[in-house]
Amino acid sequence: MSVITISRQYGSGGDEVASHLCEALGYHSFGKEQILQAAEGTSLSRLNAIDYSEDNHEVQTFLERLFGRSPSTVQKIAWAENPSIATRPERADVQDLAVIGLVKRAIQAALKAGNMVIIGRGGQALLKNAPGVLHVRIEAPMEARIERVKQQLAKEAGAPTSEKRLARDAADLITIRDKASADYLKTYHNIDWEDPWLYHMVLNLGKLSIDQATTVIVAAAANLS
Repeated sequence: MSVITISRQYGSGGDEVASHLCEALGYHSFGKEQILQAAEGTSLSRLNAIDYSEDNHEVQTFLERLFGRSPSTVQKIAWAENPSIATRPERADVQDLAVIGLVKRAIQAALKAGNMVIIGRGGQALLKNAPGVLHVRIEAPMEARIERVKQQLAKEAGAPTSEKRLARDAADLITIRDKASADYLKTYHNIDWEDPWLYHMVLNLGKLSIDQATTVIVAAAANLS
């Protein structure tokens, strides 16, 4: 049994690769279900056990964004209980650390269970030296990313939209999401998500198709000790 962590640029095709990996290997995709399981028996209620990841991270505090409440309404968990988190309380609020700690516990449980693909969520930091874990980074040229996100936006638009507008919106969204991912990992794990030394492999989907990238990762996962 092994675990694969996937770090990906927004619109690079990393999510599609992760989906293909789950299908090819019979693995599960780490998600909200694992977060809720980790919340059982903790001071965080199921309501507060949000799946806090790069995908919903912004520079503003997520409590204001997702709960609409003041920090005092959430159970405070000491920073010292989450030693893997690089951020001190003065940079990140205690409720942030509580939920990040929950994600950490869920990821550690996923490691024990095995056969899991973890997309984002600091998996490359939390499981940095864990045996049986393959860390993969997925990137792609900006042009390819814009085209992929354009297709996504066109489907969601519900009305005809000009190619120029779609391209501009796609580029803006890519910039915002990449910045959020980088900030999340720097803030809570003190890593540079583009650092190649964090990964066993960095795959360029401008050179490889999704199927080819999947094949490469499956082969590497088969040789994990």
